[in-house]
Amino acid sequence: MSELLVVLGAAVGAPVRFLVDLELRRRFGEGFPWGTLVVNVAGSLVLGALLALPLSPEPMSLLGVGVCGALTTYSTFAYETVQLCRTGSRGRALVNVLAHLGLGVGAAWAGLTVVGALLG
Repeated sequence: MSELLVVLGAAVGAPVRFLVDLELRRRFGEGFPWGTLVVNVAGSLVLGALLALPLSPEPMSLLGVGVCGALTTYSTFAYETVQLCRTGSRGRALVNVLAHLGLGVGAAWAGLTVVGALLG
C-alpha cells in the first residue's frame, strides 16, 4: 500500500515541479535556476511541517515521500550549480548553493517549529 501512495504523491509533485520551473523560467529567464530553488524551499517547508504532525506511515508515504520527494530535486540543483560554474557564473553558483542550504534548511525548521507550536 505504501508504494502505491508514494507513486500517487509523486504523480502530483513531479508535474508541479515541472510547471513551477517552466513558469519561473518564462518570467525571469534562464540566468538563475529560480524554479529549482522555489520548489526545493517549498518542499522543505512542507516536509518540516509534516514531520511535526502525528501522521501514520500512510499519509507520510503519500505527502512526505511522494509529493515532497517528487517536488524537490537535489540532482537538478547539483546539475544547475555545475552548469553555472561551467558557463562562468561562479558567483551565481555560490548564491545558488547558499540559498538552497540556508533557505531550504530554514524552511524545514520553520515548518517544523510553527506547526509544532500550533499543536502545543
